[in-house]
Order: sequence, then structure tokens, then C-alpha cells
Amino acid sequence: MLYLLITLILVPLHKTTSLNVTQNNVLLIIIDDLRHLSEETINLPNIKKIANKGVYFKNAFAQQAVCAPSRNSMLTGRRPDALRLYDFYSYWRDTVGNFTTLPQFFKENGFETYSVGKVFNPGPSSNFTDDYPLSWTHFPYHPSTDKYKDAAVCKDAITKKLQRNLICPVDVSGQPRKTLPDLESLKFAINILSNRNSSTPFFLAVGFHKPHIPLKFPKQYLDRVPINKVEPPKHPSMPRNMPLVAWHPWSDLRRRDDIARLNISFPLGLMPKDWSLKIRQSYYAAASYIDDLVGVLMSFVDRRKTIVVLTSDHGWSLGENGLWAKYSNFDVALKVPLIFSAPGIPTSVVHTPVELVDIFPTLVDLSGIAHNISKCHKNEKSRLCFEGKSLKSLMIDGSQKYGNYLAFSQYPRPSAFPQKTSDRPRLKDIKIMGYSVRTKRFRYTEWVSFNNKLFTMDWNIIYGLELYDHIVDSEESNNLYLVHKYKNIKQYLSGLLRSHFNRNNTHIN
Repeated sequence: MLYLLITLILVPLHKTTSLNVTQNNVLLIIIDDLRHLSEETINLPNIKKIANKGVYFKNAFAQQAVCAPSRNSMLTGRRPDALRLYDFYSYWRDTVGNFTTLPQFFKENGFETYSVGKVFNPGPSSNFTDDYPLSWTHFPYHPSTDKYKDAAVCKDAITKKLQRNLICPVDVSGQPRKTLPDLESLKFAINILSNRNSSTPFFLAVGFHKPHIPLKFPKQYLDRVPINKVEPPKHPSMPRNMPLVAWHPWSDLRRRDDIARLNISFPLGLMPKDWSLKIRQSYYAAASYIDDLVGVLMSFVDRRKTIVVLTSDHGWSLGENGLWAKYSNFDVALKVPLIFSAPGIPTSVVHTPVELVDIFPTLVDLSGIAHNISKCHKNEKSRLCFEGKSLKSLMIDGSQKYGNYLAFSQYPRPSAFPQKTSDRPRLKDIKIMGYSVRTKRFRYTEWVSFNNKLFTMDWNIIYGLELYDHIVDSEESNNLYLVHKYKNIKQYLSGLLRSHFNRNNTHIN
């Protein structure tokens, strides 16, 4: 399969080696909608190979389980509340502050910076330019076939027509321009790595779009995931004690031609079991496809001189608790792979909870570039400060003596009862914010009143509480907030949650 991919994407290349590099290069790989996948679920050998030569954080979490807020948070080192971005329609430099980004930091310190594929979320949230020229030396590259990402190019087995399906295995040679967007991005990134002869160090961010829906990938990847080997979710229905505000109706799946044909009741209907298996199979196949692309990309990387980071913007629900896609505060929607591989850093596996907002300060720390960046304080307007923390100490010895590591996330809702805009409410419609904290053992969430004009929360108006114990319930299907023996745990976690978000927000008591 790797040989096939190489023949699909590569033109003759003459690989050159950068001379006299004094700083390590940086390669940031962002895979869209890639949840944390266990080896028992699907074998991803190329991502595993990076992990085996680096530090694999097995409990890494996004700040918000949707693209633009998560990516902007990761790339600025600021949380969604600091950026005041919970949807796709505002640009932080215009609305909040002229905050420095991760690539901008490296650019201002002498690096040549490149963006390939989906790095920032394209559109208003990155000023329709992917934050060029402030973040990037070169104009960001987007594949020419991006325009077909939602086109009717999926051959439907029932109608025999081309449709806009969710499940979309394809013959690449029959696709527009005989390629796919991620193949184009890979080819462009390889050309950068192969044809640079500059002694200037580089920061290269490569964003692969799959397994984001539609689940469109070369059809041969289905052979790697036989349908009879695909396991259904252990808890495919909504738990009775789940607060309705935690549910979202996965509208983006429902509007795909093949899923719309199923006439699933809105908003609480469940995916039929046979389709659950088909979607899970196609998601795993798409992930396997991207794993192969990562393998090809890494074959052009000089690991002796390059810091490599691989992650995703958020996870993706695959039918757990009846939910699909992202748009929630559940582990499956927030948990992502996070791997750092850097010269001089020993290999290890870290189970401590960490966050995507930690990537920026960690890369600054690993780079060795002198800086005077501080921790952000309440209402901080500094051009450059961090709300995350460097993970370098954890990477060196895996110790927790450097602090109490927790992961904080959030998700907005327009109402307590699910509606069409519950998945992705616009700022003007947000009435409720779900604030969540993840420890090694527990996830605790409070859904509270939110003022979308003042950007304030009222902890006294509560729409739902959730407490999950991962020792006995890894899929978060048993809400324990009313169980008496957890009363003290709930109070402790509530204090942690409120203290954290109150430090960083103006709030109503």
C-alpha cells in the first residue's frame, strides 16, 4: 500500500540536506478528527513508529471538541474563553488581542514557516488567510481538490448514483483530478522537505483532513478492516441519567444522503446497529489511510535534526452513548493522540492528563530559544503568554512532582433540550456552557448559564451535572453525580473546575 501511495503522489524528487543547521527543525502533524485509538481497535503502524521513538501521551485532551476553537486554542496557547471563540466566525486579533501564535513565535525567531493542508481552520476564524503573513513565511497551501470535499462523488450501492454520502470509499483514479486532498497535501509537504537547501531551520505544519467526514478514502483500505471484525460500541444508547444538555443530535451525519435515507427520528433517535458497524469500519479505514500518508511523510524527515509532534484537533464519537461526531465533553470527543519525538528526549509513555494548549509552551521549551514568556493571568492581554504548561519535565522523567496535571475543556449549547443548532451554535445563540475537568480517574462536568455578550458564566444556574469514574466506566456511560459515596469527590472536583475557570474569566457569583 505504501508503494501504491508513493506512485500516486510523487514526481521525481531530488532530496537535499540542509547545511549548518543550528536549531532543530519542527514538524507539526495535525490529523483532523482523529480520536485516541487503541491497538486493539485498529493497527496504525506508522503513528506507532513515531510513538516508539518519542513520548506518547495517552491522556491528552482538546479544549473544545470542534475544529476552529480547538485549533486556535492549540496554536495560540489560549483557551476558548480567552479567545472568545466557540464557533467559526471571529478572528482573535480583531476581537480580543494581538496574540502571538506558535508558528509566529518560530518565524520571529528566525525559522522559515510553512502551512500545508488544514492547520488553522480556514475562514473567518483565521482571517481567511490562515493568519498569513503573521504566522507563515510562505502563503499557506490548500489542495486544489478541497473544493470537492463535500461533492457528490460517492458511488451509492443502492441508488447506483453519485451522492453526498457519509460512507465514501472511492477509486482514486475516478475522482476529480484523479487524486484526493490529503494526497495533494502530502506531495506538497514532501517537495518542501526534499527541495530545501537553506541553512535556515523550518517550522512545517501539515494538516491531514481525514478521517473528518465524509469518510472518503481509497476503497482498498476497507480490506484492512473486515466488517466481521468490527466491534459495536459497548453502550450504544443514551444512559437514563445523562442530562439532555449533554446530548447532541449529530446533524452533520443526518444530512448526508446515505444517513438521511434511514429517517432516524430527531433529535434522540439512534443509529441502526448495522450502520453503526459500517461507520466504525469506514472511520478505521480512513484512519489507516492517513497512517500510511504519515509513514510516507516521515520517510523524508531527518529525525536527528527535527522535533516531531503528532496530534489531532479533537476526538470523534463512534456511537458511544448513542452519540456520533464531536460536539461534546465526553472523553471520546476530547481525547486525542499526542506524541512528541525530539532529539535527546528519551522514549516513554505518559498517562498523566495533558492538554492541547500545552503544545505551544512545550515546543518553545524544547526549541531552546531564549524567551521571557509567562503564564497568562486573569484577563491577560499580553501579546505572548501561555494558559498551558510545558510538558518537558514530564517527557524527561515522567514525574508528577512538577505539578498537579489536569485537563480542562468546554462546550457550548443553545438550550437544555437538543435542537438543530446544538452541535455548532453560533455565539449569539449560546445560552449554556459545559465546563469539564479530567483527572487521571474522573471526568466532572457542570453545564451552567452563559452570557454571550458579556462572556460570563453563572455557576448558580445549573442545567446538568456529570461525574464519571474511569476505573469502572471507561466509556462514561454511568453518571454518578447523585451517588452518595461520590459526594465528596463531586464537591472537590466542582471546586477545582470553578477555581480554574474563575481565574481566567470574569464571572458572576
